[in-house]
Amino acid sequence: MSLAEGKFENGVLTASFIGHIDSGNAAQAEQELNELRQGALEASAVVLDFERLQYISSAGLRIILRLRKDRPELKIVNVSSEVYEILDMTGFTEMLPVEKAYRRLNVEGCEVIGQGANGQVYRLDPDTIIKVYLNPDSLPDIHRERELARRAFVLGIPTAIPYDVVKVGEGYGSVFELLNAKSLAKLIIAEPEKLDEYVQVYVDLLKKIHSTEVQPGDMPDMKAVVLGWADFLKDHLPPEQYEKLHGLIEAVPEDHHMLHGDYHIKNVMVQNGEVLLIDMDTLCMGHPVFEFASIFLAYQGFGELDHSETERFLGVSHEMGATIWNKTLRLYFGTEDQAQLDAIADKAKVVGYTRLLRRTIRRKSGTAEGQAIIANCKARLAELLERVDSLTF
Repeated sequence: MSLAEGKFENGVLTASFIGHIDSGNAAQAEQELNELRQGALEASAVVLDFERLQYISSAGLRIILRLRKDRPELKIVNVSSEVYEILDMTGFTEMLPVEKAYRRLNVEGCEVIGQGANGQVYRLDPDTIIKVYLNPDSLPDIHRERELARRAFVLGIPTAIPYDVVKVGEGYGSVFELLNAKSLAKLIIAEPEKLDEYVQVYVDLLKKIHSTEVQPGDMPDMKAVVLGWADFLKDHLPPEQYEKLHGLIEAVPEDHHMLHGDYHIKNVMVQNGEVLLIDMDTLCMGHPVFEFASIFLAYQGFGELDHSETERFLGVSHEMGATIWNKTLRLYFGTEDQAQLDAIADKAKVVGYTRLLRRTIRRKSGTAEGQAIIANCKARLAELLERVDSLTF
């Protein structure tokens, strides 16, 4: 039986120890490990994966010591609690990086309570939710989101902080405790007669986010991101449209106030009367026009050609989405002046269609659906760029 298996990718040799490594088979395990290393002499790093290792004796630990003398950058990952205790007691956790294995959870059959560009949020039980990331190599994204959520929490934004990272299938997820919390989407569906009350809660939190100042460099600058979207479209728009679009974005003043980046009714939870913000991986800073661009897309833009898309994304009809969008604008800006609100909406739509056009070209340009969305975005941008001379409000 093989005691060591390996793979060599992107300059890293990952070697897996399997079963029990003790004095009776340590020599065989070391020989197999050395054979793996001979087959990957150009490896820039070596990782020992202990996911399938149940026990290791002092004879096995000496293998690690000899390997570490040759490869000081060595690290060990996916260590069970039992093996971790051995490594900890013998001082190995102080000598080299040792990462414990992640709990495994299954979300099959769980209710989807939210979704974003990078993952879906499921309710595991009445007390717990989990955000499952689409990218199987999402650990850096998870740690980044946890740090962003921590910074927001310290700044006074009511948000759920993840307390655990787990494996879900071949990917990863972050686990949050949200006792009996319900999304605004679910509350609106259950109690449509309270729509005005729930939109007020939604807008109050949005204003709190936008009034929170962020230190430069603590969060991504959304203006730089949106300029990147526009630059991507340089070869997809008439030159005069591209130049005006780029100029409008460039003219938006620098702003160090917080934005959520994906603010909609599935990302706002209510728990015992308290609102909590979730899905913090899009947290950034910048002018509110960038936030309203994503809000427009959530309630109207994504489902403009196919109204069922709004219901799939938010759980409410496209018509209800339009109502929430319009109420949000009126409450946030404190006016019933429709001309003023339409002008603000046009500014947000310029950025929104820019994002949607870029995304669709990258993801769906080879499909009939994608071509229809691309044509619609180009037509909308052409109309808007004729009458919009500033993105600020």
